[in-house]
Order: sequence, then structure tokens, then C-alpha cells
Amino acid sequence: MVFKNSGIEIITTEDKWNKLLNEIRDFDFYHTYDYHLIEKLDDRYPILLKYVENDIIIAIPFLIRKIDDTIYYDATSVYGYSGPISKNITADFDNTMFLKKLQSFFMENNIISVFSRLHPYLEHQEDLLNGLGKIFHKGKVVNIDLNLNIDIQYRNYQNRLKTYINNSRRNCLLKKLETDEELAEFIEIYYENMNRVKAAKYFYFNKDYFNQLLNSEQFNAEILLVKDIKSGATVAGGLFVTTNNIVQYHLSGTRSEFLHLTPTKLLIDEMRIEATEGGRNFFNLGGGLGGKIDDSLFKFKSSFSKDFRDFKLWNLIVNQKIYDELVEERNIGETSFFPKYRFSDKNLETREY
Repeated sequence: MVFKNSGIEIITTEDKWNKLLNEIRDFDFYHTYDYHLIEKLDDRYPILLKYVENDIIIAIPFLIRKIDDTIYYDATSVYGYSGPISKNITADFDNTMFLKKLQSFFMENNIISVFSRLHPYLEHQEDLLNGLGKIFHKGKVVNIDLNLNIDIQYRNYQNRLKTYINNSRRNCLLKKLETDEELAEFIEIYYENMNRVKAAKYFYFNKDYFNQLLNSEQFNAEILLVKDIKSGATVAGGLFVTTNNIVQYHLSGTRSEFLHLTPTKLLIDEMRIEATEGGRNFFNLGGGLGGKIDDSLFKFKSSFSKDFRDFKLWNLIVNQKIYDELVEERNIGETSFFPKYRFSDKNLETREY
């Protein structure tokens, strides 16, 4: 796909992408070229937009998608926490010119709407986008503050959680995934977990997905496994991704017959210790389903910490007339799904919202 240049640099190659991230330095694995390739489907084009003003640099990544049976496109973020990253931004930065260039890029390239999940731990994202589109508060995510003393972190756990973890450490062993056979077993456990929770089709990642994450040189992805001492069986595993000073709890799974051992709690506690000793600052456990703070998933995560961060979404309708026409053509009723014209069971399964 060829993009029109509207005074904002369009980066599509790995070397330039990596060079820009290294120049900015403050980013997460969701911003990397590798992760955008992993998330790329046949109809998605990864791009990184670069804006420079004096000594200020702003970059924002997207996946550009063709809107079927039209000449139009839209832009979305990868799954996870994305949004703009920047260097040398101060509180008094005037974002007028940046927004003007960004809007021009969208308009000149027939991009009708833009959707991005924002990053709860990176500074100035809302400041940079303020005045273009709408930013919505979606919910909360849970952070374990790795800047705290490691014993204080543990003391902040709920008492019942400590009991579960102590029990797990008595009955289980932890190891890092090392072989293809162990990866196959982890994927099997992960699929079993997805079946149990009736997960959407999107969540059933194939082996290539895991291999690409584990083999990337742009971030450190690792899988921890839990083995039951009594039976010797591998009962659970967790995939964690570390980039700069941030650790993300990305995926995990537990065999149904070993749920009583609560191995996921042990996995998170072990990674907390490793990340603290490695000098990281944030350990993001994520939030509840759909950003909810009253569901069982959020309650589970919040048993580790009460350091909650806001999770926000950015929605932009670039061309209201065409947007409305697309919604009308597809006969879409009331929904909070964005962009509305993509509302369907298929798109709900790809967890756009």
C-alpha cells in the first residue's frame, strides 16, 4: 500500500521503525515492528507515523485496514496498549500543529476512522491527542509497583492470596520454558484454558505466534511453567513480556484438574520477584473483561495490588459523512462498538473493543 505524505513521515520498514523507537526510548512491546507483524493479518498494513517539531519527536503506530467494497480505509491499534510515544514533551506543549498534520494524513489517505487503545503507563498520551476525536475511560488495570521494596510488595497482597501462594510453593516447582516440546505442552494447556472460559476465536493463537514473540530481539518474551511435584505434570504456564522498564502479563493457562493448586498466582508472584530484581518499574497485570472492575478477573488481579491505572480508548471519526453512509449501508443498529460500521459477530471475536 502506498501512502500519501502529508508532512508527517510514514515509516514501514523495520530498520527505520527500530531506529525511531530507540531514539524515543520510552515505549512498550506493543509499539514495536515485530509485534505489529505478529498482529498483522492479510488486510492490515503496519505503519509508524513520525512527527518532528524542533527537538520534539512524536510517533504513533497503526494497522491500516481496507474497508471491504469501498475505496476507504480505517486505522486501528494492535491488541494491547498502544497510542503515541514521544520525546522532549513538556506540560506546556502546543499540540496544534501535530494534530493538524495527523488529521491531514488521515484525510489524504481516505482513512475514515481511527481507533487506538492507550497505554496506562506512558506519559503525555492524552495531552498529545487532546482536541482530536474523543478519549473514553474504559476501566482500570492493576499494577504491581516494582519500585517498592520486594517485601512490601508481598505485604500488600491480600491475606488469602498469600496463603494460596505459600501452598503452591510447597506443592509445585517453577521452570522456564526451554524446548519445543515444552512449548507444545504450554499451548495445549493454554487452549484448554481458553476452552474452559469459552474464549473468542481470536485468542487461539497458533505456534507461530508464540515463536515470533519468544524469538523477537525487540523485547524479552518468556514463558514460566509450573510443575506439580507429586505427579510431575506440567500444570500451568504464563507468558510475560518485558520491554524497557515495563513487564506485561500477556497470557496464561492452567489445566482444569490442577486448578486447586492455584498455579497462576504462583506464576505472577515469581515474575514479580524476577522483575524487581531485574530493576523494572511496572508490572502490569491488566484489567477485567471489557475493562470491568466488578468481574472475577479484575478481583483476582486486584488481590495482588491496589495500584490501579486508568485504561483509555481514543476514537476519531475523520469523515463523518462517509462514516454515516457506511453505517447505514450495513444497517447497523445501536452499539458502542467502534467503528460502528465494523460491528458484526466476526469483529467482536477479534476483540476490537
